Amino acid sequence: MRTSRRVAALPPREGIAAARLRAPGGRETHDAAHLPVPATVRDWLAGTVIPTTMGREQAFGENPLTPEYFVGAGSLVDARGVAVDLDDAVEPGGFYWFHKPIPHEDRVPFDVRVVHEDDDLLVVDKPHFLASTPNGVFVRECVVTRLRVRRGEDDLVAIHRLDRVTAGLLVLSRRPRTRGAYQVLFQRRDIEKTYRALAWLPQGWSPGEGLPLGLETGEDRDVRNRLLKIDGHRPVREVPGEPNAHTTIRLVRSFPHAGGWAGEFVLRPHTGKTHQLRVHMNGLGLPLLGDPVYPVDLGPDPYDFRHALQLLAERLEFDDPFTGERRVFTSGLTLDPARA
Repeated sequence: MRTSRRVAALPPREGIAAARLRAPGGRETHDAAHLPVPATVRDWLAGTVIPTTMGREQAFGENPLTPEYFVGAGSLVDARGVAVDLDDAVEPGGFYWFHKPIPHEDRVPFDVRVVHEDDDLLVVDKPHFLASTPNGVFVRECVVTRLRVRRGEDDLVAIHRLDRVTAGLLVLSRRPRTRGAYQVLFQRRDIEKTYRALAWLPQGWSPGEGLPLGLETGEDRDVRNRLLKIDGHRPVREVPGEPNAHTTIRLVRSFPHAGGWAGEFVLRPHTGKTHQLRVHMNGLGLPLLGDPVYPVDLGPDPYDFRHALQLLAERLEFDDPFTGERRVFTSGLTLDPARA
């Protein structure tokens, strides 16, 4: 049975959403429903939350975490938005929200450009190197947090994601009331996505020679295979088995570059696996220019901006779920082999 999404009882702070905790016990099914309920909030935080849930949090850095943080700077509240005291009884299975510390982050020196906005959607061009949403390394320096702060819109939420090193179109929802209908479009793959990429052609290749899949003809070619993402490993692998990833690839042109030959490609993903386009191109022996992971994982420094992955989310098309109108958005960004 599908349950409704729990709405945070604590508004974002500096564009960053509050974190959610769930107490043990209660009548609903959840991971900690079978655990005993501590007598007080202090006991719960000190005995369970801090040593287990919060022990891996980068936001706390080297500072020791105490229960007092949660009811102080953390502004801990219950599901009704009421401030919680450390001596309060724990609500069995109850939800609580608090704000984590917001560490300093050096600015990623690239700006977000608005492509389109209406009452429901904000469509932007995300630059290379800027994360789409908060993650372990970048919380302030991501599209969502920047735009929430800049525009004063705490309700902004990215409907989909782009890899941090990929540039191009990103769609954000402005209103919770209409958000679900647009999210469903992406979940059901009812969005037509077109990417543009610059990739190396095989070593020693020259014009007039063949390419993998017969791509030299300039016609659409399809790659279907199975991709596997293993926790703790950055590169995604192509493995035997039932295909779960599908990409259509077309060569637009070839051009000399850095002593060899490169090609400009149009890529259309029909599935949305992690690194799918990059893995499919690399698997054909056509790795993207500036790719820090394929074919060799260079362990890139996230603040090294010298080499930009030449992959651009160039075009999005879909039928609006409310008006039926065909919506088409095109990026204003371009690729540049000199930046790879």
